[in-house]
Parts: sequence; structure tokens; C-alpha cells
Amino acid sequence: MTTTTLAVLVPLLPFLGAVAGLLLGRTAPGLVRPLAVLPVLASLVLAVTVAVDQGGGRAVDTHTELTPTGSVPIELGLHIDGFAALVAVLVGVVATCVQIYSTGYLHDDPRYPSYAALVSLFTSAMLLVVYSGDLMVLLVGWEIMGICSYFLVGHYWETPEARAASLKAFLVTKLGDVPFLIGLFALATDAGSFRITTVLGTVASGGLHHPTVVALLLLAGVAGKSALFPLHTWLPDAMAGPTPVSALIHAATMVAAGVYFVARLLPVFQASAAAMVVLAVMAGVTMVGSGLAALAQDDIKRVLAYSTIGQLGYMAGALAVGDRGAAVFHLLAHGAFKALLFLAAGVIIHATGTNSLAAMSRMKDLRVRVPDAFWTMTVALLALAAIPPFSGFFSKEAVLGAAEHVATGHTEQAPGAAGWIVLVTGLVTAVLTAAYATRLWLLAFRGHGADAPDHGRQPVTMTAVLWVLAVPSIVFGLAFGPLSDWFDGRDLTPVLTTSVLGTGLALVGGIVTYGAWRHTTALVSRVPLGAVAAHPDADAGHVEAEAIAAHEPVFGDVAHAPDPADPGRLLLGPLHRHAAVGFHLDAVYSALFVRPVQAGASLVRFLDREVVDTYVRGAGALPRWLGTAVRRAQTGNVQTYVSALLAGTVVLVVAALLVATGA
Repeated sequence: MTTTTLAVLVPLLPFLGAVAGLLLGRTAPGLVRPLAVLPVLASLVLAVTVAVDQGGGRAVDTHTELTPTGSVPIELGLHIDGFAALVAVLVGVVATCVQIYSTGYLHDDPRYPSYAALVSLFTSAMLLVVYSGDLMVLLVGWEIMGICSYFLVGHYWETPEARAASLKAFLVTKLGDVPFLIGLFALATDAGSFRITTVLGTVASGGLHHPTVVALLLLAGVAGKSALFPLHTWLPDAMAGPTPVSALIHAATMVAAGVYFVARLLPVFQASAAAMVVLAVMAGVTMVGSGLAALAQDDIKRVLAYSTIGQLGYMAGALAVGDRGAAVFHLLAHGAFKALLFLAAGVIIHATGTNSLAAMSRMKDLRVRVPDAFWTMTVALLALAAIPPFSGFFSKEAVLGAAEHVATGHTEQAPGAAGWIVLVTGLVTAVLTAAYATRLWLLAFRGHGADAPDHGRQPVTMTAVLWVLAVPSIVFGLAFGPLSDWFDGRDLTPVLTTSVLGTGLALVGGIVTYGAWRHTTALVSRVPLGAVAAHPDADAGHVEAEAIAAHEPVFGDVAHAPDPADPGRLLLGPLHRHAAVGFHLDAVYSALFVRPVQAGASLVRFLDREVVDTYVRGAGALPRWLGTAVRRAQTGNVQTYVSALLAGTVVLVVAALLVATGA
């Protein structure tokens, strides 16, 4: 088969698997797991074959008109360059691992058939986005992912958290999709086509009439889908869904789609210096804000969620300085170690029996009870913290190096201001990332929390996947040399200056966090249990000082106290309570959007009930009153009728005489 035929089958096979799974889920339950795993696995094999055939060389570009429109044509086309080929492989790897992992994680879940089908559909939609050569077809995959995320995040719909999270994810992403759609239409109007190659050709020839407006409209949709500031608030709440879904959303689909879209259409954004600076600001705020928020979370999945937001900030930062090679390189490396982090967290949750025990302050001796999760998560956290030689070091340094080149004027592919914003915030985020990664490792595997129930060894389908993903988390970054051919010849070699700065700052963040943890642990051993429980928002040193001043007895059993030895409280100080709730951004949105909409809805309801309904009721009351009057005249008594007839006759005669006399 030709490369084009194989590429068509890559998104088609998971789609067919999803349809078959939904149709046969009830009638043939024994086929559900094979239908979940095999089509996605076959799609991965074909994606690898397409990538090998493409080889980082000339893009595979084919198209056919989908339907005549009379104006701008919509075409079913493929455009597979080195970026698309590698991202498709990432999607296939993560989706296959998630489907295999889910057979054990959701083994006894009665809704597993629909879950597995939706995961396959999710995968198919992302692959359609990756391979599509037409913006309207890309939009189809873009929107299918949105509805799949709604259903998957709300998988545990019995819980109010899951219902609220799924609705929030859907609405926030749709908030960005409205201007995104307008931007696509504006872009296609200028280019005369939705085909990506035609759009890029129009940009190259200067045919884009309003580049800033178009770029900003598109960035709104990207911010929603890829959870960039200010539309990132849905992602931490999406942790209410099953952990494998979190791995899929955070590593290879949904949030990766926005970054990939900007990488695919980067010249559109480069046509506007203002849009590049806006993207840089979005990336910088996203990186630093999410790093601070991650340092204040107690739930392990929310830490990883904010971590994803921060890493997406790095990718957006690379795009803001015009280096899509660095952005996609970090996207690929991040996909491996972030999927590993979530799936390892799922092993921990599965071992303790419930999502509610994902609070790190309640974890104890997990390095002994779940050794597979301990070792593989350690690898993934080192990659996340960008410690050499793990993959995250090389991909993150590619981003920082690109920002340094733009900031110092070595390249003019983006405004210098964008370079400085990304460089400074990226280095600050390097400290924060290492800090919350170290904190997570210490609290999860060396914590002194309560003893959680032990549910025995985990299924091999779950633990084997961890070791599979550990391999690229360790070695993928070393491929920065060969990968340059796949990324338009971009040099991905780490820059000495940013490598030393970034690694040094990461080590500082890790060491300081470890020191804070040792300090708080030592203090907690001398703090009264009652004092800690009475001051859940204070750090251990503050609690100890108040306890000593009150002459309270000191003893050390504080296993059930809230966060007794959390170094995040000590490091953040008074900022902790604000960071723990995402700097109150949800409250701001509630005040700016939710409450006004609710107030408007209440006003409309009042007007409808008290004004419109009054007219409707009045219009019905008048005929009813007339009918009542007429009904009373119809008594059925003949004497009454004759009397009325005579009276009427007399009235008419008198009236006639009066008229005649007057005449």
C-alpha cells in the first residue's frame, strides 16, 4: 500500500474500533478489550510505517474536494511532514499504553465498554487533527475531542465533582472555540482556501490582510484547548475523571492539539509581532503561575495537572520565539514522561483503593508497596525537572536556547521582547518545576501520612506499561541530533549558557525543597497534634512557636494532621493559600461571567413570568369573560327567552320612534 493509503488508515482504524466497541459492548462483552486495544495498536504500527516512509523529507501532500461549496472549497486532504509523522507516533504510543493500562485499571467498571470506545474515538480525532491538510477537516477532529473529553472527564457521573468538571471543561474550551472558528473563516477568506499549504503560501506572499486580528482570534481557541492562561482553569478540575484519561488528555491529545496547531500554522502568527508578544506573555504567565500553584496542591493528580499547564507554557514559549522545532521536540518528550507520571499515579491510586487517597499528605511507605510506580515515577520526575541526561533536559533546553537566541538578537524570527519574556519566565519556572517535582517525590514516597488500605499487587497490564514509557523518558532527548532533519533542519543542540543556568536553577529548586522538607519534618516531630490540627493553614514553624508560647505538651504522632510536613507551605509562605486555589481565577470568572449571566437569566425569567405571561393571561381572560356572559344568557328557560325577545322588541320600537321623531 502507498503511504497515502496507510495514512488514511491511521485515524480510521481507531474510529472503526470505537464504533464496533459501542455496537458490541453489550451483546459481546468478550470482544470489548480486543476491540479497545488492537485497532489502536494497529494504528500505531501504521503511524510508525508512515513516519519511516516520510523520513523527515518532503511532506506527503494529497487532497480531494469533499463537497462543492460555491465559494471557499472544503477538501479532504493529508499534509504529513516530519512534525506530523512524529506527533502521530506519540499519539499512537500513548493511546495504546492507555488502552492496555485501562484493561486492568477499569477491570470491574460496568461502563468500561463505552469508556474504551470513547478513548478510541478520542485517539482517532487527534490523529485526524495531526494528519489533516484542510482546516475544516481539522476542526472536525478538534471538536470531536472536545465532546470526548466531556464524556470521559464525567465518566464517574455519580459524583458531583465529575459532573461539574466535565461541564467546565466543555464550556471553557467552547469559550475559546467561538473566536477560533471566526479566525479560521477570516484566514480562509484571505487565502481563498481552507487548505493549509495554500494558507501558508498566502502568508508568505503577504496576502493576509489582518494578521493580528486573525492570529489573536486563533490564539483564543488555542488557549482553551491547550489550557494556556487565561483559559487553563478547566484542566486541574478535569482530574475528576479516570486517571488513564488524564494521561491521554495531558500527554498526547486535547492539550497537545493547540500547540500542534500553532506549530503547523506558525507563519500566520509570525506575520504579527503583536501576536507573538501576546503569545509570549500568555506562555510566561502560564509557566510561572502554574508552577506556584503546583507547589501548593496536595492531590497528586492536581500537582501533575498544573505541571502539564507549565510545560504547555514552555511549548507556547518556544512558538512565541518562532521555533516550532523546539516546541514539538518538547511536546514529544513531555508526552512520554507525563503519560508515565499519570499512569504511575494511577498505580498508586489503584493500590490504595480510591481516588480520595491521592492526597500526598496521607501517603506512607509507598516506595515499598508500589516499587514499579516508585522507580518509574522517579525517572519521570527527573525528566520533568530537566535533569540531564533525561529527556526533559534536552527538550526544555531547546526552548530556553531558542528564547536566548531571540532575546540576544542572534535571530530575528520573533520580537526581542518575546525572547526576554520567555527566557526569564522559563528560568524562573525551572526552579519551580524542580521544587514541586521534589516535593511530590518526598511526600508520596517518603511521607509520614496515614496507612492506606493495601490492595495487593497491581495487574501486569498496568505495571508493564510504566516500564515501556520509562524508556523514552530516559533516552528520547538524546535524539536531538537526528531529529533536526525532521524539524526543518532546526538545530536542537543545547546551548551552554541556558543549559548551565537551567540545570543550576533546577538543582537549587530541588535542594531548597529538600531542605525545607527536612526542616518541617523535624519541627513536626515536636509539634502538638492539637496545635497542628487547629492551624491547618500555617507552616510547622509557626505552629511550633504558638504551641511553645502556650506551654502546650509536645509529642510527635501527627500522622492524621493536615499537611504537617509540607515544604510547600514553608516555601510559599502567605502566598500558599492563594496558590492552592489557583490564585482565585475561578472566583474572578464567576464574578465577571457566571454571576452576570445568572443575573441576566433571572431578569429574563422575571420578565417572561411577570410581563409576557401577564399579556398572555389577559388575552385568554377576555374571551373567557365574554363566554361567561354569553353562557349566563343561555338559561334554557322558554319564558326567559320570550321575555327577552319582547323586551328587545320594545326597545327597538322605542328607538325607532325616537329616530323618526328626531328626523
